[in-house]
Amino acid sequence: MLPLQKNKYMEYFVIITGGGTGSRMGRDIPKQFLCLNGIPVIMHTINKFATFTKTIIVTLPEQYFDYWEEMQHKYSFHIPHTVVAGGETRFYSVKNALEYLQNSGLVAIHDAVRPFVSPNLIKFCFDHAEKYGNAVAAIPLKNSLRMGSHSKNKGVERSDFFAVQTPQVFDCDIIKKSYAQAFNPKFTDDASVVEAFGYDINLVDGEELNFKITTPTDLMIAENLINIF
Repeated sequence: MLPLQKNKYMEYFVIITGGGTGSRMGRDIPKQFLCLNGIPVIMHTINKFATFTKTIIVTLPEQYFDYWEEMQHKYSFHIPHTVVAGGETRFYSVKNALEYLQNSGLVAIHDAVRPFVSPNLIKFCFDHAEKYGNAVAAIPLKNSLRMGSHSKNKGVERSDFFAVQTPQVFDCDIIKKSYAQAFNPKFTDDASVVEAFGYDINLVDGEELNFKITTPTDLMIAENLINIF
């Protein structure tokens, strides 16, 4: 893929994906609304991106729109953003959000339940995407890997694999064209959508603490970490 011409006036946008219901957490409300240090997870996450752009789009389950309004009032949360209905899958949630981007620039797509992303990583992803058209945060794997079933498996070289994170930053024109494709169950993140459209993906060094809060164990770890940040 040809590199983009670096433009210091390029506009930045952010999509925060919180369209899921978080069934694995086993709570009455989606995990993005659970509190860390007295503040909902999603508010921590939005705060991290507020200094980079004035255009923040948040995808949420439509049945929680009123609940989100109540939470903003309760916690005096005033960061401007646009709320968009999440779709049946993450693919459709992001597709819905992209319809609200009318200008050219770069868009960062980030999971609402990754509240520990650092400003340095966000900036690095934007800077890298300005040069190469996209930037996807990822970290190398630490554990040994085996492929197959419980009874028949073989070891694989872990240095050939990465654990993909967000933010994933893309040129707006590229990501919009990519999301015009028909849905494929293999689309697990935005990078897989863009790759299927024919673009190479540029990985950048992610962060160990930029983990996704998915299970009760993740939430427990997050509750112990939040005071450090």
